[in-house]
Order: sequence, then structure tokens, then C-alpha cells
Amino acid sequence: MEDPQSYIESGILEQYALGLLTPAERAAVEAEAARHPAIAQELAAGQLALEYYADAHARELPAGMRDRVLTKVLAQVGSAAPVASASLRADVDALAQPQSAPGEAVVRPLAAATPARRGWAIAASVALLLSLIGNGWLYGRWQSADHDLVALQEDQSRLAANTMVVEKKLGDARQQNAVLRDAEFRFVALAGTPAAPAAHARVLFNAVSRRVYVDVQRLPAPPAGRQYQLWALNKGKPVDAGVLTVAAAAGERLERMKDIASAQAFAVTLEPVGGSATPTMPIRAMGTI
Repeated sequence: MEDPQSYIESGILEQYALGLLTPAERAAVEAEAARHPAIAQELAAGQLALEYYADAHARELPAGMRDRVLTKVLAQVGSAAPVASASLRADVDALAQPQSAPGEAVVRPLAAATPARRGWAIAASVALLLSLIGNGWLYGRWQSADHDLVALQEDQSRLAANTMVVEKKLGDARQQNAVLRDAEFRFVALAGTPAAPAAHARVLFNAVSRRVYVDVQRLPAPPAGRQYQLWALNKGKPVDAGVLTVAAAAGERLERMKDIASAQAFAVTLEPVGGSATPTMPIRAMGTI
């Protein structure tokens, strides 16, 4: 994995917060967060910011709206053609009566009004059919609207994630501008050595606040498994000032390094990923205050 800062800037933490990753990708993010406190802190901050954004902009449907709509549809279907339902029930009850014995008087109330009842039954059936068709059409429209709402909410979530990324980059740019305009920072030019003659960078060192920033103009791309590391030389003794992220080494950003109490020079070496306790040779770039 790249260094934690580069991993944070890749945008995968925002995708995790939005639930856009596969289970395997989510597990990988959680593993990186467990190994690196900086990633865990950024992930928690991003999830909290997304929750605040969603609370401020989301428009939820009224509670129980789906249940009310479905209940109303079912009620309309169940109440269609009450006259036909009562009439047909009466006909069924009449047919279900036991047959009379020979010679007994047979009472057939159904036959007396059969034509009228048939007319009512046909009309009720037509009304019921039209009601079912109408309710089906309304239910389809409701489902379509529900799907559109879900799509809009997903678009809103993506917009929130993009807004968070843009705001973060804007904040970084403002911070870098403030550093460059701060008169307390001293600029230390780092020139390339015979090991990397084209290398060129500069260090911004504030002896009062002890803050250190590095600004790379040109450094050869590090080979696989290697990472640039900055050293502060204090009375000839090298002090670890931190490793450069991929973005910083490529000259894409001004990057803050570890605080340094005192230094007379700065140097850059190429170390294994994660950095070394002591610098290895040769030095790629170096400059004195």
C-alpha cells in the first residue's frame, strides 16, 4: 500500500462512507484503518461530515407514506361493486339450499329477479375491472416515482462526496498559500547530487514554530518498494523529518513534514517504503540554511 496520506487522498474513504464499495473493498479499507490511525481518523471524520450533509439536505418522505398508499389501493379494490357482491352472494345462497322433496312447494327467489341481477352483475364487473386497471396503473406510477426518488438520493450522495473532496483540496490550497506568504519561514534550496543531478526541491523551515514543509520541483520517480525521505541535519547528526507521499514527490503539492527543533541543513535520500531510522547513501538532494 502507498503511504497513509496518499491512500487518504485517493478518494476511497469517501466511497466507503457512501457504501459504494464491494464487501472485499470495504474489508480492505477497514484493515488499513486498523493499521494506520491517520486513516482511521480521516474515515471517521468523513463519515461524520457525510451524516451532517445528509441531515442538512435530505428530504425524506413522510413516515408511513408507503403503508398508507398500499392500504388505500387495497381498500379501493375491496370496496369495488358492493351491489354486485351482495347480489351474487344472495344467488349463491339460494343455489346452496337443499332440493325440495317431490310434491313440496319450491320457492325460487333467484328466478324472480334474475335479468335485473344479471344486469347489475355485468355493470359491477365492468366497474371492478376498470377499478383494478386504474389501481394497477397508479401502483406502477408510484413504483416508478419511488425508483426515481432512490436515484435522486444516490445522486445527492455522490454530489456530497464530490463536494467534500473539492472542499478538502481548497482547504489544502489555502493552507499552502498561507505558508508561502508567512515571513517566518526560511526557504532552503535543495540541489541535486551526482546520484540525481536533475533533482531540485526546497524546504520551508520555521525555527519559531518548528514547522517544516517540502516543495518538490523535480525528483526522479522512485522505483517500486522505495520512497523519498527528508532528513534535517543538526550539528552533523541526521534527524528523521518524515517520508514524502507520492503526490509530494511528484511535485503536486506542498507537504508538511515532521516538526524540527533545530537544523543547519536538509537532505533527501531514497529509502524503503515507510522510511528508515538512519539515512542510506547516496543523498539525492541537499541544501544548507
